[in-house]
Amino acid sequence: MRTYDFSPLWRSTIGFDRLFDLAELAKREGEDNYPPYNIERLADDRYQISLAVAGFAPDDISITAEQNVVTIEGSKSDKAESDFLYRGISTRHFKRQFSLADYVQVEGAGFDNGLLKIELVREIPEAMKPRRIAINGVPADSAQKQLEAKAA
Repeated sequence: MRTYDFSPLWRSTIGFDRLFDLAELAKREGEDNYPPYNIERLADDRYQISLAVAGFAPDDISITAEQNVVTIEGSKSDKAESDFLYRGISTRHFKRQFSLADYVQVEGAGFDNGLLKIELVREIPEAMKPRRIAINGVPADSAQKQLEAKAA
């Protein structure tokens, strides 16, 4: 079963539009596996995407980050420098998109030994972080004295 019908969920849920869009996108992108890639968790709030882009130079690749999507595109100009007897290293055009969770930002990118590495970090705003709330009223020290007085 390769098709999913989300219409019953659309009728009974509110605010899950992005989740259903991601499921639809995953269903459509399942066929193309070029270029191969890894996604690693380096720490609680740090991630890294590594793409194997052998045959591409850093100038042949563009990385675009907008809202919750990072897009990596690569295109190599067809220069007839050599007469290949066999060509096993693919240098075809590619476009790979990754959906990012809220507050995940692209921190930087590097190119090392044919691997394009994109560093991601989750930066939660101070207003969204949990904080301790003080309770107004009787100070804790006087409440303890009151309980001791009642026990005696």
